Amino acid sequence: MNLLSEVPMPEPDRPRRKRREAAAPSPASLVDPAIAAPVRAAVAACREQRGNLIPILHEIQRTLGHVPDDAVPVLAEELNLSRAEVHGVITFYHDFRSMPAVGHQVRVCRGEACQAVGAEALFASVPGAEQVFCLGNCALGPSAQVDGRLYGRMDAARLRGMLS
Repeated sequence: MNLLSEVPMPEPDRPRRKRREAAAPSPASLVDPAIAAPVRAAVAACREQRGNLIPILHEIQRTLGHVPDDAVPVLAEELNLSRAEVHGVITFYHDFRSMPAVGHQVRVCRGEACQAVGAEALFASVPGAEQVFCLGNCALGPSAQVDGRLYGRMDAARLRGMLS
């Protein structure tokens, strides 16, 4: 007696059609070309640099005036990084803005050397100023940066005059 002959054999399955699901578009493909094109151009210009994300972000900000949120998925795809990694770099560094600047961008150094010569009063004199903890101009404190240009031995009256 053959044991295999007594075991009922299942009927062969009929081939089932697999449902084709459309591949979801990548987040980068949904970005407005007015943003994606300059982002890809910045990547192309800096692709061969080692540690190129920061120079690319500077180039994007120089070109667009800020680093828009829509640049993140494009950068992530182009550089083979996660969107979280790109977003983390943008938000970590104070140099990058995710929104266009409104009016003047003012940064006042609140480091120890500048604090010792009046940075606290300088910072308080300009509503909306951003505090940073070193602008690298310690010998000429208090220091302020207005629209990317560094000034030393700054006082409240001079700073307010520059902004008006």
